[in-house]
Amino acid sequence: MLAKKSILTALALAMALFVTAPAGAAEAIYSNWQGRAIGGYDPVAYFTDARAMEGKSAFTAKWMGASWRFTSAANRDLFMAMPEKYAPKYGGYCAYAVSQGYTAKIDPTAWSIVEGKLYLNYSHDVQKTWVAKRDAYIAAADKNWPGVLQ
Repeated sequence: MLAKKSILTALALAMALFVTAPAGAAEAIYSNWQGRAIGGYDPVAYFTDARAMEGKSAFTAKWMGASWRFTSAANRDLFMAMPEKYAPKYGGYCAYAVSQGYTAKIDPTAWSIVEGKLYLNYSHDVQKTWVAKRDAYIAAADKNWPGVLQ
């Protein structure tokens, strides 16, 4: 019984660390385990197509030490001409997590554009929480960023 409880406790701790400490926590840009910024999704497509779209390996670019994927050469070129316009806030980490003082991975399909800026969240459930007090969370995240990378 005690061994089972210890294993469950260890698993719970490992999951908590996995969720709140992405690989390379000091990295300025959130990348998945394959090294793709924002999980390989096209940051420009959120603006031009109003939806989350996976990028293609044929259309990639390096920016801020991360590998970015795009759905087309045109989107790649738009991004490279003005990366600050299209790159997600807080390096693509979960906007809610940054507002709370830590980083977390994201679900690229849980997103919002607010005043011309792309925000990503850990999940759709977290996004619902974030949207409820969005302006306050953005203000808090702005104060926390980039200090949460330390």
